[in-house]
Amino acid sequence: MKIIDRYLCKNFLGPFVLTFFVALFVLLMQFLWKWVDELVGKGLGLGVLLKLLFYASITLSSMAFPLAVLLASLMTFGNMGERSEIVALKSAGISTRRMMMPLTVVSILIGCLAFEVSNDVIPRATLKLKMLLFDIQEQKPALNITEGVFYTDIDNYAIRVGKKMPDGVTIKDILIYDHSKHQGNINVTAAERGTMEVTPDKHYLLFTLYNGSSWDESSVSRGSYDSRNHYPLMRATFDKQYKRFDMSDFSAQSVDASFYENHSTALSVKQLTQQIDTAKFQIKYNNQQTANIILQCLYFFNTMVKDNDKVETASTQDLPQLTDRDDLFQARVYQLAEHGVRNTSYAINYNFQEVEFRTHQLWNYQIEFHRKFTLAMACLLFFFIGAPLGSIIRKGGIGIPLVITVVFFTFYFAISIIGEKLSKSSPLPVWFGMWLSSIILLPICVFLTYHATTDSSVLSPDTYSKFIDNLKQLKIFKKRHEDTPTVS
Repeated sequence: MKIIDRYLCKNFLGPFVLTFFVALFVLLMQFLWKWVDELVGKGLGLGVLLKLLFYASITLSSMAFPLAVLLASLMTFGNMGERSEIVALKSAGISTRRMMMPLTVVSILIGCLAFEVSNDVIPRATLKLKMLLFDIQEQKPALNITEGVFYTDIDNYAIRVGKKMPDGVTIKDILIYDHSKHQGNINVTAAERGTMEVTPDKHYLLFTLYNGSSWDESSVSRGSYDSRNHYPLMRATFDKQYKRFDMSDFSAQSVDASFYENHSTALSVKQLTQQIDTAKFQIKYNNQQTANIILQCLYFFNTMVKDNDKVETASTQDLPQLTDRDDLFQARVYQLAEHGVRNTSYAINYNFQEVEFRTHQLWNYQIEFHRKFTLAMACLLFFFIGAPLGSIIRKGGIGIPLVITVVFFTFYFAISIIGEKLSKSSPLPVWFGMWLSSIILLPICVFLTYHATTDSSVLSPDTYSKFIDNLKQLKIFKKRHEDTPTVS
């Protein structure tokens, strides 16, 4: 039996590794398609792109594990069924249940590995990925000054180069508009020729201009006696001039890790548990504060109205000049009530918004907490779908197993999204929404495994082909065939 177990594991692990990387590649292409607009045209180096792909592949590996298990189990048992190996093993007294036992252990180990990766590795990779994507989003497009087109990606400047020489350094017919004073096109520099170079540290763009002139028409105030602004024209010519432009925004800047360290996707199970407890405590505290605010407001009005001295010493600002003491007392009470209701309303609204924010935060933490377990459980559930189906359909290769994999994984993914939406927008508990896909898949797993291990003919293609042949043999079909006129 050990030889058969090793044989089954070998047949399973080979397709699993292959399909894992294929699934990871497909998910990675989907990720790149989503972020292609942020990546194109920014002159990112090969190191940055490789780092981005590495972090993204780690974060997507949690979805690739169950997908690979499903496809590998289908291919393994489908190939064995197509080569009649399952029939040979059954004739030797080895049942389908016994054949599935070693691969069940392997699937459990893969699920444990998926959980460890999701709990320890993916949060760190997610943190690095979010920081890197933020840097790329903040980074400006790469410097690309084309001939005859104004280049405006450098802040407060518009640069036009008439012609660029083949060396990429020498330029001709240069025109530079300086908008740093935010007064329009008041500062212009023109030159016949020059050079354009970037410093080795990529922080500055240096222009060396020859045979040019500059115009400056900035507004100048003549002093307090004359409030009008004057616009004197200052013109200067030069044989050689240097201009330096700051390019620090064109290089990626490292963002502080603390900006993302409390994000739900960047936390482990232990950290998520702590954040969930903290969020629940803050929600409970804010609800108690709302009740205390209302009680304090009522107590304040009762004591103020009963104690006439406090009302007498209250602020009389914005009160009409009343001579009657009772009218003045009533007006002051109304004023105190108005201020008290306004302050109480602001405090209650603030607490309500705080509770709403903390509630959404709590949902996100609980969703990520359960996601780590549901993805690990999906590895085992998909095995009990793929292995029975493979032994039933008995079709190897990649075609039919791939179609079945796409159908089941799409179904699982759609149910998972629906469950996650229900967790955030319905009174149902979060755990129910996150485990909804597993709850739906479990009866399917039991049904397929039972019929595969008991050699049931319910899902056998031969059963349905024989049923169709028997229908054709019925008298009603024969009579209809005989009544059909023939064309001579």
